[in-house]
This record gives sequence, structure tokens and C-alpha cells, in this order.
Amino acid sequence: MITIKSPREIETMARAGHIVAETLALLRREVRPGLSTEDLDSLAEKFIRSHPGARPSFKGLYGFPKTLCTSINEEIVHGIPNPRRILQEGNLVSIDVGVQLEGLHADSATTVAVGEISPEAERLLRVTQECLVAGMAQARAGNHVGDIGHAVQAVAESAGFGVVRELVGHGIGTQFHEEPQVPNHGQPQRGPRLLEGMTIAIEPMITAGHYATRTLPDKWTVVTADGSLAAHFEHTVAITAGEPKVLTR
Repeated sequence: MITIKSPREIETMARAGHIVAETLALLRREVRPGLSTEDLDSLAEKFIRSHPGARPSFKGLYGFPKTLCTSINEEIVHGIPNPRRILQEGNLVSIDVGVQLEGLHADSATTVAVGEISPEAERLLRVTQECLVAGMAQARAGNHVGDIGHAVQAVAESAGFGVVRELVGHGIGTQFHEEPQVPNHGQPQRGPRLLEGMTIAIEPMITAGHYATRTLPDKWTVVTADGSLAAHFEHTVAITAGEPKVLTR
């Protein structure tokens, strides 16, 4: 069921989103060769819990053991932080984090270069961010979920990149995952209509190669089937009477 949030609920989600944004900003500053993904996770959990009433959304969600999802290179999403997983020069690391505050969630992700990266990787990061901007521009009352996915797909595929099909964005609020699903591909004017007061997480997951995926034996980490690089950017957005309101800016 799609839920409509009150102005008070959206304001609470924005406060949670501010903590999410500050967490990602902190982690971007810390990312460097030699750091483990467990180091990032510990830093994030400590920072989130330093805000009264805030707690990590992911920890314990469906049994997930950590505060962050940290996904390196061909890993698309849901990588589990590990003290033995050491960042190396030239890596891409996607960092996904959620915060719960007063019973409401906010969710965001970014992909960060570790030191110097290849021109292909730089282009993948730039295009994936452009996909997110294009998708968010369609998050307006009266549009449809398909308008978001179509915009993301058009930007990615025009650059020669793949758009992951098996994983989608989602509604978010009192539950971390709510209706509607928000795919990163689709047709305009298809799918649920966007209404004022809806809150959704828009999250392009773009690959340098084919969009097919597989899941590793840990049953969490999703990777590109062909081993190509992947990038992931995400914001939580509220649908308003006018411009979309980004709650995790």
C-alpha cells in the first residue's frame, strides 16, 4: 500500500536525511587506500548514534549485520563491511546508508573513487549521477513511476551503459521498504501515479557492461554477471505540489 506522509512526517524524514547526508560526507572524506570497509562501517555507526534518537536503518533489517552496505567495483549493492576487505587505489566503493529517527527512515547512497581511477570509471560515476538528477526531475505530482525509470534509462543507455533490472528504488517512511517499487527503466506514463506527500528512494544502479546480475554465496552481495564496474547513487525524495524535495541532500 502506498502511504501519504504528513508535513510533520516529511520534516522528520528530512532530519533523518540530514544525518544520512552528513554520514556520507564524513565517509567520502575518509575513503582512501588501506582503509577497510569495516573501518567505514564503525565510523558510520558511531556518527549516526551520536545524534539523539537516531539509529542505523540497515542493522538487523532482514538480518543484515551492518550499518552500511559497502560494494566495491563489480559489486552493485549490499556488500557487507569486513575488516579483511581493504580499499585499494583505483577502486570504486559504493556506500549506502539509512537512518531511522522517531520511527521514520531516510536512505541515500554514493559511489566514491579510491585515489586515482580510470577514465571509464570517472565517466561511469558522472553518468550515474546524471541518471539520478534526471530521475529526480520527474518526481512530480501527476507524473508516474515510469517517468522516473524512463528518464534514468535514457541517460544511461545513451552513454552506452547498462541499467540493472533486478533491483529497484522504493517507497520509504515508517517502513524502510514501502510501495511503490521505483525501477530504473520503464515507459513514460506507466506505473503508479505520483501524489503529493509520497516519499520515495530513487537509486540508479548503472553498469559499465551488461545489466545482468548474480548474487554471491553470502546471499547479500549483488554483482555484475560479466564483472564490469557498477555505480550506485540514491536520494530520498518527497513529492510536493511543486519541485521535488530532496530529503537527503
